[in-house]
Amino acid sequence: MLASLFAGLASGQTAAAISRARSAAIAYSLVALATLCGTGFLIGAFYIWLADRLNPLQAALSIGGGFILLAVIILIVHKVVAGRRARRQARKRKSELAAAGLATAVAILPTLLRSKIGLGALIGPALALAAFAIYKENSGSGSDPLDD
Repeated sequence: MLASLFAGLASGQTAAAISRARSAAIAYSLVALATLCGTGFLIGAFYIWLADRLNPLQAALSIGGGFILLAVIILIVHKVVAGRRARRQARKRKSELAAAGLATAVAILPTLLRSKIGLGALIGPALALAAFAIYKENSGSGSDPLDD
């Protein structure tokens, strides 16, 4: 991998890629600027059209209220999507931690079985987990008190 990086540097591919990225960034910046200008003129034209239908104050208030409503809708959608994403990441993180714990337990099991402590080192934590599971089931809360 390092050799391909050095080969790319030596052949000038990296400089060409940087040049392409720079020109693409300039082009997209100009497109964004032109789009913003066009949007501004369209909003101005909408204001003029609406001011002909209503009076200018009502037209300005209507357009301003429309933009505030749009902002509120965007904020609500963002909050809902962010909440879903956070819950999905929490579930993924929980499953990854469980998989890592299981892999660690499987990896350390032969060492514990061969040691002098042996099975005694496994019985204590196993009993504690079983007692905790029984407590959780009988408490009715269903939530882990260690999470609070």
